[in-house]
Amino acid sequence: MRDPLATPTAHRTPQTRPLPGREADQVHNAAGGYTFALDLWRRLEDFIVLGTAGGTYYVNASELTAGNVAVVDEAIRADGPRAVAVAEQVSTARPPRAPSNRGALFVLAAAHASGDTPTRQAAASALPNVARTTEHLATWFGYYKQLGGKPAGTSTKIRSRRSLRRAMASTLMGDEVEAVAYRACKAMQRRTPQAELFHLRDVLRLARPNPVTSQRRALFGWITGAVPDQEARERVARVDDFLTAQAAGSVREVRQIVAARGVPWEFLPDRWLTEPEVWDALIDTIGVTALLRNLGRMTRLGTLTPLGDAVRRVRARLTDAEALAAARIHPMTVYLALAAYRAGKTPTRPGKQPQSWTPVAAVCDALEEAWELSYGHTEPSGARLLIAVDASGSMGWEQVLANGTPVGNAYEVANTLAAIMMRIERGNAHCIEVTTGMRPSPITARTSLTEIQRRHPYGGGTDLSVPFAWALAEQVEADGVLVLTDNVTWAGDRHPSQALDEYRRRVSPAARLVVAGMSPTGESIGDPRDPGVLNVAGLDANLPALVTEFIRP
Repeated sequence: MRDPLATPTAHRTPQTRPLPGREADQVHNAAGGYTFALDLWRRLEDFIVLGTAGGTYYVNASELTAGNVAVVDEAIRADGPRAVAVAEQVSTARPPRAPSNRGALFVLAAAHASGDTPTRQAAASALPNVARTTEHLATWFGYYKQLGGKPAGTSTKIRSRRSLRRAMASTLMGDEVEAVAYRACKAMQRRTPQAELFHLRDVLRLARPNPVTSQRRALFGWITGAVPDQEARERVARVDDFLTAQAAGSVREVRQIVAARGVPWEFLPDRWLTEPEVWDALIDTIGVTALLRNLGRMTRLGTLTPLGDAVRRVRARLTDAEALAAARIHPMTVYLALAAYRAGKTPTRPGKQPQSWTPVAAVCDALEEAWELSYGHTEPSGARLLIAVDASGSMGWEQVLANGTPVGNAYEVANTLAAIMMRIERGNAHCIEVTTGMRPSPITARTSLTEIQRRHPYGGGTDLSVPFAWALAEQVEADGVLVLTDNVTWAGDRHPSQALDEYRRRVSPAARLVVAGMSPTGESIGDPRDPGVLNVAGLDANLPALVTEFIRP
């Protein structure tokens, strides 16, 4: 008869039980397995990068949101200035790390609403860097009203501390006057997340900044309606550009103004933004990022049509490798633009009617090519990389959203990231898929986004010890392993960390592990005590750079 005391071992523990001696470090995940609890700051960063809008297979969006709001509150109580610093770092990174700025704005709003004096001061200093547009400021203000005890629909005259007024004033005082005027003319008002109108004059009336120059005084007076147009345009060039564009009386005149002054599309009256010829002129002047964001609008209005000259010019701009590099367009940025364009409709937003269009195949092809060209400024690590994509059922259910637009499920995003890494590493990477076993992956350096979006996960259970067990069995010597997963592993007879330890002992002693989480669930298969393990947010646009730097010999 087998001795039952011979069963427990530190080298092989079923994933439905915590690791011996690590009970305090592990949590019971939503699928019934045990994974490592991420520390507070890693969870905060994941929330800022990933958001919570889509939910997961095991946890609905409202529960996931409530859990991550609790993380924000805990971080502010633990070290408010540090929480603010994390939000600012994620928001201001280039290329942008998060597809949406809402998480960072929420953290700053919470810091203002509930933080102590040093926290509020830190948040006040960070706000101009994080709230870079009127829309950002409106979003932050809406969050603050809710967290500060004023529900939607109430007056903008909220109880404000000195630090809050100073923070709002700094968004209009920190930059040169022309830069402030440019932002103001692009958007005088936006809606808060609660669909309330928010106007820059509200900022000036609440913050009461002290303009120290006659030029800034003229601009602020013009925004609030106290300075006439003529005086403002004489003192501020951007106001003159804006008023000239606003006074245009014909499509021909609009096209001339766009060509002569290079004004952004936001300077133009709404009545001209429904004209295909106006957008035809803007194609050659707006920035690459703005071009990516307005492809759906231009298609809906008829500017972009099959075999049209406008499509040819859009393609020329999107496939200019030097322009992509100069604009610091990251592959994930192009991926998100393509996913949003292919969706054929705008997301549902409070106070706005959704719009739809029929994507033009040539534009999709141009975005595919831009996706490939955008790798030109990403350096390979020179290391041997094994990529493991979680192909379990939960990965096909979870929808990843960017600014409210569904860009695909977690499996699609994971495969896209795998293809990115395959292209970057130029032959030094191999990709597999895992459920409760290993399957070969069809992802290669030449896999297109169209092919990725047609694929579906195999389904079934999740055992994330499989990549290491397979690499051990096949004697695959990898310098680094990248696991793209939602972390809800449960099916294996040993923990992934145990399998990684054995793989290191017997095959590759210096192997490093990067775990890219597709959802902000607060847990990971990666042991946070292991210096050779890096836990990151899967939708972080810096992921390729993080992986290559971490595994570089």
